[in-house]
Amino acid sequence: MNFQKTLYVEDIKQIIPHRYPFLFIDKVEDVVFGSSCVAYKNVSGNEWFFQGHFPNYNVMPGVIIIEAMAQAAGVLAFATLISENACKLGSSDFVYFTSIEYAKFKIPVIPGNVVRFVITIDQRRGNKFWKFNGKAFVDDALADEACFRAMIPEAA
Repeated sequence: MNFQKTLYVEDIKQIIPHRYPFLFIDKVEDVVFGSSCVAYKNVSGNEWFFQGHFPNYNVMPGVIIIEAMAQAAGVLAFATLISENACKLGSSDFVYFTSIEYAKFKIPVIPGNVVRFVITIDQRRGNKFWKFNGKAFVDDALADEACFRAMIPEAA
């Protein structure tokens, strides 16, 4: 797979195991191996979580925003490992959350928004332990941010 291009849903599904209704990123671009990526989520009023999350004022749940950040981080981690020949595309490895050190929710994300996630790798120990910083923007406004750690159990 050529990571220099924009990755859409079918490409993303080759890298991480998430599927509908729990795949929360639509596009990944600007992948810089071992460093950063930018991902996007087009928020639709038809999302399943809006049925019960403030039905009279739809707000995307913060935990789902953080999950979207984690999915983008998973794409970045696996893209990095694939580029280093440390794992293969479509491997059975998973990225697991190990901690969320802080999360701040600044403005609501609502239907019609396009959320831009900027993910950076803050620290890496081998292929197994990763620390990420994620920021979610709506237009140019910072909507949410979090620092989180993850682990790839099968990674060398």
